[in-house]
Amino acid sequence: MDDSVGPDDLAGLAGRPPVTPGLEILWQASELSRHGEPFALATVVWRQGPSSGKQGSRAIVTADGQLRGWIGGACAEPTVVREARQSIIDGQARLLLLGPADKFGGAVQDGMTIVSISCQSEGALEVYIEPVLPAPHLVIVGDSPMVTVLGQLATSLGWAVDRVPGGQFTAGFAGEQVSSRSMVVVATQGHGDEDMIARAAASRPAYLGLVGSRKRGLAVLGYLADRGLAQDDLDRVRVPAGLDLGRTTHEEMAVAILAELVQLRAAGDLDAGPVPAARRGEPAPVFQPPAFRLPVPAGRLLPVVPAAEVTDPVCGMTVTADAAHYPLEHDGTTDYFCCAGCRQSFETERVS
Repeated sequence: MDDSVGPDDLAGLAGRPPVTPGLEILWQASELSRHGEPFALATVVWRQGPSSGKQGSRAIVTADGQLRGWIGGACAEPTVVREARQSIIDGQARLLLLGPADKFGGAVQDGMTIVSISCQSEGALEVYIEPVLPAPHLVIVGDSPMVTVLGQLATSLGWAVDRVPGGQFTAGFAGEQVSSRSMVVVATQGHGDEDMIARAAASRPAYLGLVGSRKRGLAVLGYLADRGLAQDDLDRVRVPAGLDLGRTTHEEMAVAILAELVQLRAAGDLDAGPVPAARRGEPAPVFQPPAFRLPVPAGRLLPVVPAAEVTDPVCGMTVTADAAHYPLEHDGTTDYFCCAGCRQSFETERVS
């Protein structure tokens, strides 16, 4: 039985401190958990000889059915692997009694599962199987105070949190860091909402929510529909994100969003797909407070470069003349807009 970690499975085996043989499986379990890989830990809690499994024997079963460690002989292994893989799928622990049914008599209690196996040794085992699943992965796009609170709350639950300013949520970032098990909340407050939603939707996350009013959401989705985003992707966007708690503060809005995510996970409505490729082999990220909270050293003044401000020709709002404000070149001039909807109206009425 090969109980070693494969060369492509885990990083850092070489050079690690010596591990007591009996604790080798626990070390491997810790590494798998740290790297976001789902598995089940099987432990022999009782045996009746003759049996090759010993009380306290442990094994790891991965999602693809690999068994590392020792749980028993050829009779017990297939059953343990099958039940362990199912526990990874449904997230439920199991207590198995393996052996001839007449071995157990009245010792079977509620919650135990008898698996009758006909082994020539006529031994029996009681095996506890516990699924160990990756922490939920939450990606929050934006810089608002609500984003800070949501990140802190999700981190307190043990979730893996990636907080990404809107300007850094590129198509490349989304493709590498977002997977079908990720939950994405876009809270860019009108600064490129359309682009953020389109980039996130391409990775088909388990959850995609937009923070904003229903009216604003309809405008964003309508713009994306006109730009060719598939209806199936549009239907996956929840807007406004979070449970409807009425008028709330930004702290309460963060609670409403987290409550919706917890509710959907508990109901089994969020897909637990593979860990993003870019995250495999790396520890789960630790939530960091936003850079603007870092103090400036005494006596040091940071230079401030004022950005040019212009007027949105459609709604009259003052906006910054930069790439984030939907620049449109026409007739030798460049106009800037507060949102994609204003730019679209301008193109329709004055340019085309």
